[in-house]
Amino acid sequence: MLPVGGIIVGVIGLLLGGYSAIKLSSVNRTLAAHEEKMARFDTLESQVSTASAASEKATRDLGALTRSTQDAFNQVGAELGNLRGSITKLEESAKAAPVKTAKAGGAPAVAGPDEYIVKSGDTGAKIARAQGIALSDLLAVNPGVNWNRLDVGQKLKLPKK
Repeated sequence: MLPVGGIIVGVIGLLLGGYSAIKLSSVNRTLAAHEEKMARFDTLESQVSTASAASEKATRDLGALTRSTQDAFNQVGAELGNLRGSITKLEESAKAAPVKTAKAGGAPAVAGPDEYIVKSGDTGAKIARAQGIALSDLLAVNPGVNWNRLDVGQKLKLPKK
């Protein structure tokens, strides 16, 4: 009976070995499938890492661009302020410029009421004396006039007597 028992144990061992081989084959196939999935996962992880690095670089570049744009706007704003100030000064100087009404060309200037037309050799004091008015009054009604350089034909306002 011993040889029959050995044969039975041998057959059971063979059956268990065969079953183990089949299960091992199935496990190997599952493991190969998981390795393929892990390889894809590693590839995705690498792509995500690359995309993350690119995103961080883009964020830094965007911050630098924002700063440089703000600096440019600040410079443009300052220049616009300077231009506005210059324009204001030009407008004020244009308003304050004395108006010379001597006519160029042919016809001589004609004095209206309360006006005087400068002749050669005239000074503020001579004009005031000739008109019978105070020099200070003459200066007051003609604030934009350069009294050191009167032009022949220039119209001056005369104060009310």
